[in-house]
Order: sequence, then C-alpha cells, then structure tokens
Amino acid sequence: MFKKKITNILFVVMLVVIVGLAAVFFYMLHLQDRYVDLSYKYKPDVNMDGRTSADTFAEDLVKSDANVSLEGFQLTSSSEKGLLFNIDSNEPVFAQGIYDRAYPASITKIMTAILTMKYGNMSDVVVMEESDFDLEEGAQVSGMIPGDTLTMQQLFECMVVYSANDAAMAIARHISGSVDNFVALMNEEAKSLGMTGTHFTNPHGLHNDDHYTCAYDVYLMLNEAIKYTQFTDTIGMNMYNLTVTRADGSQISYRLDSTDKYLTGQKELPPDVALWGGKTGTTPEAGSCLSLVMQNKNGVPFISVILGADNSNILYSDMTNLISHINS
Repeated sequence: MFKKKITNILFVVMLVVIVGLAAVFFYMLHLQDRYVDLSYKYKPDVNMDGRTSADTFAEDLVKSDANVSLEGFQLTSSSEKGLLFNIDSNEPVFAQGIYDRAYPASITKIMTAILTMKYGNMSDVVVMEESDFDLEEGAQVSGMIPGDTLTMQQLFECMVVYSANDAAMAIARHISGSVDNFVALMNEEAKSLGMTGTHFTNPHGLHNDDHYTCAYDVYLMLNEAIKYTQFTDTIGMNMYNLTVTRADGSQISYRLDSTDKYLTGQKELPPDVALWGGKTGTTPEAGSCLSLVMQNKNGVPFISVILGADNSNILYSDMTNLISHINS
C-alpha cells in the first residue's frame, strides 16, 4: 500500500514536471514569435543605394528613390543634386542624386538655427568675442566687432537672413560653451533626424572636406526647422536692420539684405508660387546652393533643394524651372 502511494506521488510529480516543461517550451516559442515579428516590423528598409529609408525615422516623411524624373525638367548639370517634394502628400516630384555626398556651405546654418530654437534663450544678451571672428578671409560677416553687445534673437536673425558667419560662431559658443561642443550637438541632432549622409565640423558651413551632407538630408533638416514659428517668420525676411551696442555704450546699425535673390527681387518667382523662404549657401567647393519652402496656388506646401550649381545664375534658373512644376 505504501509503495503504491509512493508510486502515485512520483507519477503526479512527473506529470507536473512534464506539464511545466511543456508550458515553458510553448511560452518560449511564443516569445520567439514575438521577437521575430518585432524585429521584422522595425527592421530598417534598405534602398538599392544602401541607405535606410525614411520610414525608419518617422511616418510623415517623404520616401524617395535617389532619382525621380520629372517630365519637362532636368537640372543643367549632372553634377547638381536636387529635389522637389510635396510635403502635404509626402510624395517626391523630382529627385536627382539626392543621396550623393555634397558640400552644404551655409545651408549648414539651418541646423544651427534648429539648435538655437531648441536650446537657446532668445532674450539672452551676448557679447561678441575675438574667437567669433576666427574665420577664413572673405567669409560673410555682419560688420560687428569684439565687444559689441546684442541678443540671441538678433544673432539668430542676422545668421538666418544675412548668413553671417560671425553670428553663427557666437551662437554656438553661447549655447554650448565652445564651438566644438556645439558641433558635437549638431551631429547628435543630425543623427536623431535620420541624416545618415551628413557630418558637420562647424556651425556656419565654410569649407572643410569632412563637412558634408546630401540633398535628402537637407530636406530632413529643413522639414524639421519649419516646425518652429521662429524659423518660418525669419526665413521670409528680405532684409534685417541690426543694431548693436558698442563697448563704449554707443550704438551702431547695419542694414543686412537677405542672401535669397527671390526675396530681394533680384530673381523672379514663377507665377502662383508663394515663397515662405529658405537658405542659401555658396563656397567654391560647394558651388551655389539653395533650399526653399513654398506653396502652390492651392496652398499645398513643397520643399525644394539644389546643391552644386556652377554659379548663381544657373542655380536660380534651375530652381525657377523646377518650382514652376508645383502648379502642374
């Protein structure tokens, strides 16, 4: 009788162990299924050129092949990179070499503007320092000198409207304590926006071989910047009156005209195109560059980018022809 009871107990124990192991086995299978499903869902899509697609970073971005033809349009040179995206429907209208490496020149300042709006206090007072003017000869500067006092708001508008490199340097120093720290922040922000074809070495865009981007990443950067009212209010200004206080207490003013020739009236927009504004960039290595935000006659917004034009006339001719298609 005792042996029979022991046998029954052992049988129950073995049954419990078997059931428990089976439960663990099926649970592990369930976990494996979940893991496979999740890894598939979040695995970045890879385009033929090896770049991960935009849906890795956000659902509301334009996804585009490197080249998308547009009937009746082509860029003057095959070395130019460009795009035209409908940012309402998130559809590419035109693309040429948009993932190819290019130099951004002062289009870089869009990133500097993003970080200014994100981390800066526009009412802060900044005193210009000698290091803010540590720039190559011939670089675009505002006319300020060391010891001049102004606000971050003034520096921001000076940089965005007039593309002043000294203003960009002062902003970087003030926000991060040093230009190097700010550049690290720029690259961190670029990574967070999915700008995998971009690397920054400075806050202004003066040439450095290791300072580069691509047309698609300029779109990502500009698409982020226009989320800020501060930016959209400033990019449409055709000029800016800068008034600073000198170290002796006197004040001096400068008229700083926009570097965008559409805004200054030097170049004419196509009919029924309403320009929000944008950012220019020019260096010998980068060529002539321009990024714009605009609306068609129905109020539909678009972003356009052209990098690497041989000169300003070709740049604006190509851009005018390109954006004329937003009303097609």
